[in-house]
Amino acid sequence: MLGRLGRFCQDRRRLVLAAWVLLVAVGFGVGGQVFDRLEPARGGSSSESIRGLELLEEVAPYAGQVVAVLDGIDADDPSLAEVAATLEGVGGVGRVRWPGSPEGARLVATDGEAVAVIVDLARDLENRDAALADVESVLRQLEQDGAADVILGGDLLLFEEINTQIDKDIAFAELIALPITLVVMVVIFGGLLAAGLPILAAVASIAGALLCLLGFSTVLDLDPNVVPVTTFMGLGLAIDYSLLMVSRFREERGRGLTVDRAVIRTVETAGRTILFSALTVATALSGLFVFAEPIFRAIGAAGVAVVLIALAAALTLVPALLAALGHRIEAPSSPLPDEGAFATLATRVQRRPWLVAVSVSVGLVVLGAPVLGVTFANGGSELLPPEFESRQVDEALAERFPGGGTDPVTVVSRSAAEEVQDWADRAIAGLPEGMVAAVGPLVTLDDGVTVLSVVPDGTSQGDTAKALVSQLRADPAPGESYVTGEAAILVDFQQSIASRAPWAFALVAMATLVLLFLMTGSIVVPVKALVMNTVSLGATFGALVWIFADGNLEGLLGFEATGAIETWVPVLVFAFAFGLSMDYEVFLLARIKEAYDAQPEAGRAGASAAAGSRNDIAVRLGLQRSGRIITCAALVVVIVFAAFATSQMLGLKQMGVALALAVAVDATIVRCLLVPATMTLLGEANWWAPAPLRRLHARFGLSETAPPERGEPGGPAQPAEPVGAPARR
Repeated sequence: MLGRLGRFCQDRRRLVLAAWVLLVAVGFGVGGQVFDRLEPARGGSSSESIRGLELLEEVAPYAGQVVAVLDGIDADDPSLAEVAATLEGVGGVGRVRWPGSPEGARLVATDGEAVAVIVDLARDLENRDAALADVESVLRQLEQDGAADVILGGDLLLFEEINTQIDKDIAFAELIALPITLVVMVVIFGGLLAAGLPILAAVASIAGALLCLLGFSTVLDLDPNVVPVTTFMGLGLAIDYSLLMVSRFREERGRGLTVDRAVIRTVETAGRTILFSALTVATALSGLFVFAEPIFRAIGAAGVAVVLIALAAALTLVPALLAALGHRIEAPSSPLPDEGAFATLATRVQRRPWLVAVSVSVGLVVLGAPVLGVTFANGGSELLPPEFESRQVDEALAERFPGGGTDPVTVVSRSAAEEVQDWADRAIAGLPEGMVAAVGPLVTLDDGVTVLSVVPDGTSQGDTAKALVSQLRADPAPGESYVTGEAAILVDFQQSIASRAPWAFALVAMATLVLLFLMTGSIVVPVKALVMNTVSLGATFGALVWIFADGNLEGLLGFEATGAIETWVPVLVFAFAFGLSMDYEVFLLARIKEAYDAQPEAGRAGASAAAGSRNDIAVRLGLQRSGRIITCAALVVVIVFAAFATSQMLGLKQMGVALALAVAVDATIVRCLLVPATMTLLGEANWWAPAPLRRLHARFGLSETAPPERGEPGGPAQPAEPVGAPARR
């Protein structure tokens, strides 16, 4: 199949290139519309907090609000009443709360030098953007008149600022990542042309990713974080796979093949490895479908699609480019040597495998220790840089106004107000002292829904707030009732992840074991790879907590620690980092297995007894032949994900740093030290499998090795034939 695909890309190169040019044009021309369809993610609709929130949205007369903090103005200033009256007359405004309203006491700063104005927009507005602009214009006029310093926030403006910042972060990260990657590729290949092919494939993958995301946006709610995470994953994989293809093409050219035959052989050999890798990464991402949260399912669907696009670019676009431009790419003067820096490193590891295996394993476990004290949170305005007004508003409310800006735990019930009041008098009175800071008045909405707000002592998502949620649910309000709010959503989110994570891991583990077995014919190597990747990911999570939750490296990375990790980050880091780790595992094992199968049972022909066993020789040869390409591919991916570290959004920064660390640790410590050490200790047991499974692998297993063609080194001689003639077996 891959041989036929390679011949098609070779013979129909212009058609293939034209198709990709069209895809890129449509992708960047149309796919960019996805940024206008992003919606903030919430928990799964099966959770109590989300069901309560949805009920509240159905019956509430308002939807979305603008919060203004007016600094330097007295609460009894006449201009405030004028502004409130003007706001009430704006089309689309449902309610205005200010110091002169019945609940206005809490809207005056404790220092008396600022006031807050809250504008609730009516539900089901036809033109929300116009209403929002009118409200903002009225409030800004106060500042223009010199009456007060005005900062604006609230959920509507917060979401706008998050979308705008994510868009800027993506553009800036691409501006950093692509040029640096190009420079690195030029150094790797020693020429601009060979280095540019993976970049072209990466650009094409980004265009395809945008189109896929646009399509998914019609059937799924896409959180703003979905776009940068999936597009950068596609960018990294496209460069990885294309790098492997170009490297193998140059290797085949160094063996004396013509451009035409080298293209076909590259797709047959490196294409198999890339196909396995893509299946492995897609399998890891498919674990996200196990979770109930829409953000994970959306990223899982988009991620799998992006992986397939990167695979398609590597197996079609890159071969077509090589067929068209391969004669201008300088080929090495000789085949890859069996000795070199990576073979020397493997030899040194094999001399003391126990020491290396134990010391590296202990080091990774120690690095993962901080994860035991991790705290999670669903971030809001604190994810934005300090200069954003939405964050400044929330900080001002928390520091200067009564109630400290803490979001309430909300009880929503389809019961009469009297029944809910009786329950509240009893239930809240029985709560531990110091748990509740304030209790709001009962509010009766449409359809007989009663709402009670209970403000916890401390922060919106702190331990006290989460304990309050548990207490209120243990003694529920009468009738059909729900406990919702920020703390409740966080509690449900964490419980959902904790309950489904084992199933997701089991799915990913089983699928990965099957794929690696089909490639290696062993059950030992896949199990070992799974264990090593788990330990490596533990070290990554530990470093993530140490940096972001504990507040280390704040100055270097340019962030302010919140004491917590974004709840969604570890799940995505696991899926993406596990997939990338297995990606490099496939690269390495493919060459080790190729070297192992190429040797006779007694060892490589002509090898001395000092050279070691058949297994040890294969490990050295596999690491030597793949070490450079894995290192280069990992370096490129680290650059791509490190570009996330420049993000102003804290969640994206956490994601980028974690993935960059995971890839760096895996491609260096694990692949260069732990894998050779453990494979040396296991020896021939690496390749063990029960007889039935060996027969199964003999029938269905796949490998990178392809039989030599006529006229190739190692293949039978054949008469001269025109360049581009079909290869014969």
